[in-house]
Amino acid sequence: MTGVTFGDELLAITVLWGFVFIYAVMASMDFGAGFWSMVYINKEKTNATNIANRYLSPTWEVSNVFIVALVVAIYSFFPGAAYSLGTILLIPGSLILLLLSIRSAFLVFSHNAEKYRRLLVYISGISGIIIPGLLMAVLPISHGDYVVFNGERQYLLLGKLFTSPHVYAFIGFAITSSLFLSSLWLADYSKASEEDQAYDVYRRDAVMIGPISLVMAFLIMLTMKGEANWLYIKMMKDFPLLVGSILCFIIAGIALIMRDKKGVKGMPRLAVVAITAQYLVAGYVYGKAHLPYIVYPEVTIQTGFTDPNSFRAVFIVYIVGFAILFPGFIYFWSLFMKDKRYLRQKS
Repeated sequence: MTGVTFGDELLAITVLWGFVFIYAVMASMDFGAGFWSMVYINKEKTNATNIANRYLSPTWEVSNVFIVALVVAIYSFFPGAAYSLGTILLIPGSLILLLLSIRSAFLVFSHNAEKYRRLLVYISGISGIIIPGLLMAVLPISHGDYVVFNGERQYLLLGKLFTSPHVYAFIGFAITSSLFLSSLWLADYSKASEEDQAYDVYRRDAVMIGPISLVMAFLIMLTMKGEANWLYIKMMKDFPLLVGSILCFIIAGIALIMRDKKGVKGMPRLAVVAITAQYLVAGYVYGKAHLPYIVYPEVTIQTGFTDPNSFRAVFIVYIVGFAILFPGFIYFWSLFMKDKRYLRQKS
């Protein structure tokens, strides 16, 4: 973090990165659940699709809160950077918004139109693959190799972007992570719901896809060395933390294989905690190495920052707002995971 001191800019980007992390985890569960619902729609005996749909409803509602908070935070804290990001991400951002709008519309109307249920499942499943990949493609764009700065004008090199191995490594990681995280959380949810067949299905999926997501993470680092060497060098300075994140992954893998006190194979709750810790540590290393740049090398947290007085006022509003919202989220989630009537519904 050379040249960066702890101040308003660093506090603002920390809040922003917190929103990114929360939304990344919540959206992965959301999009992945839609995909698994599609995959197992014709395997009614496992009840896997029913489990995925019951899980999809509350996660979709909560995750949308954080994407709104993320967008508002960007424009509130870094209006200068928001202009550059809005210009650069015009095409990929429009595609993301279009897909999110289509998916959200079908999710809303599906509750009142049963005959469109199967169509909803397929739309959720397909978007569950496409949207995370497009969202994750935003990160390599910020590395600067695909953006041309010409005075006050910026534009994105789309041809170079979508022929880059580095970008596809990010997209592959987004897809496999969405499937891995969602299968892991669905395994935990299935176990809490006492749906043994669905639990076996999702535990198996998590065991299979987890190593693939780790391989994609290694591919990101490998391609980053050639295409964003400045970022690779800074991330390697926190190599012990990267090793720690891999250890968290190993703990999760062991938790999915070993038996619990009742003799049932797998302890998904421990695996969920370990994987969340892994992503948190890896996200911290990446975010720290990315500082002070929002878009390398022209847009930094200092050049894009808002007026300090405006920041403090908005920051206080955020603190008050989330002091009210977070207890509600916690209570909502505890009901979702503990209400036996919802957990064990059969239809």
